[in-house]
Amino acid sequence: MTTPTRNLLVLNGPNLNLLGTREPAVYGRHTLDDVEATAMSAAEAHGWTADCIQSNHEGDLIDAIHGAPGLADAIIINPAAYSHTSVALRDALSGVGLPVVEVHLSNIHKREEFRHHSFVSAVAEVVICGAGIHGYRMAVDYLAATLDPQGGQSQ
Repeated sequence: MTTPTRNLLVLNGPNLNLLGTREPAVYGRHTLDDVEATAMSAAEAHGWTADCIQSNHEGDLIDAIHGAPGLADAIIINPAAYSHTSVALRDALSGVGLPVVEVHLSNIHKREEFRHHSFVSAVAEVVICGAGIHGYRMAVDYLAATLDPQGGQSQ
């Protein structure tokens, strides 16, 4: 087996700890554990690792982002409600200089008007929304194709 040579930081924002029970018609029945398992499995398929953090506190997410350089090669983030409110989160992502993929379980553009704008999108290389937990696998696969285009395995 290939030793993991790349690491992804997977961040999930406020209220995502309630997945599976919170508005299942919008977010589905998958839990946060399912989301994290999907991201970790996708990373492992490329010989990588993924560290998953969920927090309902903006500062905790910012601290994790600030700590990412040197530990992570890229960040996958579902900022949840902070997408629409947090310039600080956007600035932290911009400030660390790592590739960022923004993921949303639901299609934010089919929802309430206030959800249509994301401050994070401006600093993300890719935005994936509306694919449910599969969006996390898509994010990992995108990063594998762009960070390690010679087959998805680090050299």
